[in-house]
Amino acid sequence: MKKSKKKKNKKRIANNYLGMAAIAIVVLLLLGGLTYQSQTLKARIAVYDAKASALEDSIAGEQERTQEIDEQKEYMQTDEYIAEVARDKLGLVKGNEIVFEEEK
Repeated sequence: MKKSKKKKNKKRIANNYLGMAAIAIVVLLLLGGLTYQSQTLKARIAVYDAKASALEDSIAGEQERTQEIDEQKEYMQTDEYIAEVARDKLGLVKGNEIVFEEEK
């Protein structure tokens, strides 16, 4: 009887080792999958960070452009701008000025 009990115990121990080995393999596979997903997500984050940086630069450029347009809009509402346009486009002169034209 002792021998059969020992054999049963050995089988149980062997089955326990097989079960533990199977569980260890499953855990290792899960850890490998998680590691792979982690690396993939880190790469995506790097790409998105680069895109965000480029968009922030673009926004800064557009804000500068908006400021320039606002400054030009203010200038266009001054008398100085109106006089400049009258001289350049309409050929108007002030009363005490003499106009010299180039010969073509």
